[in-house]
Amino acid sequence: MKHTTRTLLAAALVLGVAAGPLALPAAASSPGAPATAATATATAQAPLSPEALEQVIAGLPSKDATAALVRVGGTEGAWQGSAGVHDLRTNRPADPGARFRAGSVTKVFTAAVVLQLAAEGRIDLDRPARAYLPELIPAAYGEVTVRQLLNHTHGIPAADLPGDTVEEWYARRFVQYDPRELVRMATSQPREFAPGTKQHYLNIGYTIAGLIVERVTGDSYEHQVAVRVLRPLGLRDTSFPGASPRIDGPHNHGYQVMTLDDGTTGLRDVSVWGATDGWAAGDLISTTADLERFTRALFAGRVVRGPLLEEMFTLPKVEDLTTGDPAAYSVGLSMKKLGGREVWGKTGGRWGYNAAIASTRHGERTLVYSVNSTDAKGKDMNRVALGLMVTTFGMPSK
Repeated sequence: MKHTTRTLLAAALVLGVAAGPLALPAAASSPGAPATAATATATAQAPLSPEALEQVIAGLPSKDATAALVRVGGTEGAWQGSAGVHDLRTNRPADPGARFRAGSVTKVFTAAVVLQLAAEGRIDLDRPARAYLPELIPAAYGEVTVRQLLNHTHGIPAADLPGDTVEEWYARRFVQYDPRELVRMATSQPREFAPGTKQHYLNIGYTIAGLIVERVTGDSYEHQVAVRVLRPLGLRDTSFPGASPRIDGPHNHGYQVMTLDDGTTGLRDVSVWGATDGWAAGDLISTTADLERFTRALFAGRVVRGPLLEEMFTLPKVEDLTTGDPAAYSVGLSMKKLGGREVWGKTGGRWGYNAAIASTRHGERTLVYSVNSTDAKGKDMNRVALGLMVTTFGMPSK
């Protein structure tokens, strides 16, 4: 999940103290009464509360989000809900089966395919990435292994793309990026740290991983994900947009707060926005139903089989480059302790859309959501998304 551990904890505590019903089951406090840290802790592993989840998404559209689609499942109970609008022009109710941009949830699919190829002996996780892409990875990064690409301990900096503001990025929303050029841009810079000594969550490792999939299979990355994951699981509404900036099929519109043409600040429809900068790290389009099916299959060992599945539940023993906290990312997933339990999953953000998959290790409780956030790539986790995470699993714990 999104690695803003301190921000998440602080925001969760703020929500627990100030937001009342937003993040707590109805039984935890009297109606309208502000929650306290004590009541939040008391509900850490409470039974699933549909009423509390409904409260989290009630009142949409709001300043934080225009729509939300949610599925909670597992052996401890199930709930589905949707709220908000399809678009702000018609104010039609949000389509609960709509497709959306899943952002970095894509990385879980990429990691699964790489691990499948490792199980087949076609990729060695301990082999340098340069051995697979010698013409693309320079000698300066010759020690970076495939595993380090996947768990963000590679030390390769991000590609230096132009633009500093959302308005500048919006103006370039139709620019198409070649993944090889992104890798060249990244590897032309000095490394951030020696491989395997720190962790820094970035897209570039998964861009390289997607190219390695193509090299060893002689096939496109997208087709490999389709034949290895999407088709076997029947994920018929999950796809890759390629060069198209549109979401094919039914979808709720996404909006972003920015400066408008008349100089005022407001919401702009950003549903049409190219995702080639994300590619194997972040361009997936899916639905909550498909992502829930994928999550259940993944955690049950039906996507990655055998010992290699444990790569997804093993954190490297290094510190985060930015915060100094213990590493929170494994191969494909991340881990946060919520409600006293380890919750594994992945969040994603593309303009107008936040998404997540999350589950306890053995699938006792799962969560999949799409939140049409009005600041989907902001520095803090969206308030509605955070409310869903905390209400489903409990407050953050050490």
